[in-house]
Amino acid sequence: QVQLVESGGGLVQAGGSLRLSCVASGSISSIYVMSWYRQAPGKQREWIAAISSVGTTNYADSVKGRFTISRDNAKNTMFLQMNSLKPEDTAAYYCSAKMRTLDVYWGQGTQVTVSS
Repeated sequence: QVQLVESGGGLVQAGGSLRLSCVASGSISSIYVMSWYRQAPGKQREWIAAISSVGTTNYADSVKGRFTISRDNAKNTMFLQMNSLKPEDTAAYYCSAKMRTLDVYWGQGTQVTVSS
């Protein structure tokens, strides 16, 4: 099993930046890919970025060029640097870990609110 804890959310003005962190513990060596998702009120959870165990990254079009996903393997931590934030980026942000067994684990989420 893997435990995930997100942090770094908050309130920011449009155009500002935030950096989210996700600390993983447990069976870390079995993680295949880690991802960030977000869910706005009344909307479905949306995938926004992923990073593989070898560092390959992918982004949703809605955040490409503004958000950067990275990981520090020594600290078992994944990051999401969010720049040029927009009000429509307001959501609860979740990190997830997909295992080589295809099990998926989720963090508890961190709220990001972007004011106009």
